[in-house]
Amino acid sequence: MGHALGYARVSTTAQDPSLQTDALAAAGCAQVWTDVASGGRDDRPELARLLERLLPGDTLVVWRLDRLGRSLPHLLATITELEGRGVGFRSLTESIDTTTAGGRLVFSIFGALADFERQLIRDRTMAGLEAARARGRRGGRPTVMTPARIEAARSLLARPGATVTSVAKDLGVSRATLYRTVLVHTGESSRPPADGAGG
Repeated sequence: MGHALGYARVSTTAQDPSLQTDALAAAGCAQVWTDVASGGRDDRPELARLLERLLPGDTLVVWRLDRLGRSLPHLLATITELEGRGVGFRSLTESIDTTTAGGRLVFSIFGALADFERQLIRDRTMAGLEAARARGRRGGRPTVMTPARIEAARSLLARPGATVTSVAKDLGVSRATLYRTVLVHTGESSRPPADGAGG
């Protein structure tokens, strides 16, 4: 028969983990690993040690779901990995236990909800891009070379002794940007001209 091993987490040293550790001990955890770290952090050394310690037949127990997962997708990925190793999972506050049929059903519903949320985000993103295209806008960063800047670049490049580098510096853009947006469209060489070689 496997062991119940507990995991507790508090965000700062000012917080007391005893509420969690006492509940985990009462739930039958022979040992509890405790991290002091915010929920969004990846580097939780005690959790890493606990995950390495777990063996098939063991059960990882937490006081509440958010003590383990940074987000719902992260939580689901962790529980799925544990299940693949033959390790169970229990959350005391939510009364979830993946060693039971009911607990496995709850997590399958969580997984479906996570997939549904990802699909909604994709759909909203695509709808936003389609609406922007319909208004004549494209996705991505706005161009730094406005029509006024392009006209100014052409005027500056026409000056005697002007170089691509000096004009790019005056306009606050790179040589590549200047070449791509101005020189290519004026029928210049297919390669960026070298400074001093015809401007």
